[in-house]
Amino acid sequence: MKAAEILVHVDHTFLKQTATWNDIQRICDEAVKYHTATVMVPSSFVPRIVAKYGNKLKVATVVGFPNGNCNTAAKIAETAQALADGAEEIDMVINIGMLKAGETSYVTDEIRALKKLCGQRVLKVIVETCFLTEEEMIEACRCVTEGGADFIKTSTGFGTAGAKLSDIELFKKHIGPHVQMKAAGGIHTREEMEAFLAAGCTRLGASAAVKVLKDEL
Repeated sequence: MKAAEILVHVDHTFLKQTATWNDIQRICDEAVKYHTATVMVPSSFVPRIVAKYGNKLKVATVVGFPNGNCNTAAKIAETAQALADGAEEIDMVINIGMLKAGETSYVTDEIRALKKLCGQRVLKVIVETCFLTEEEMIEACRCVTEGGADFIKTSTGFGTAGAKLSDIELFKKHIGPHVQMKAAGGIHTREEMEAFLAAGCTRLGASAAVKVLKDEL
């Protein structure tokens, strides 16, 4: 697979707590130059990116990040503001505790509420697989499917572990036909990127992808 073919699937990500506008401009410049799918940034930077770069790139941001256990109203407000500011894709974190407690209707309803807000814009749902049992991951697949989300996503990158191929294989068996898969967290090499794409992911969350692949372009 050519480097450019990988990068069109990459959300070029910078979500560190210490992120500055200089950091964000750098990844935006790289995203434009190397044609990544989006830039994935903290929501506070979305208006500035839209003002500076316009339609040169797609902006994605996170909601309920990274813990997912704020209330639904807060996630709705956060999503509404991000969309108003010009974000085209939203990556939300589920309420992991609610899922683990078996309160799956809460999780599904929250996903559905955010997807209703997003409309035609993309909603990805981070289920944070490192904290889930296999049974809980299967339940998460059902919640994401029934909630109408566009993607199920493995990880925030802030948990105890990132994406695993075994998680993607499990997702593939249990998500609905209209749900795509995003692997994120701990993806550092070309081989890992290719493996996740080959397994069926259509999007990758990676901060290292451009650094790893740009010399091939």
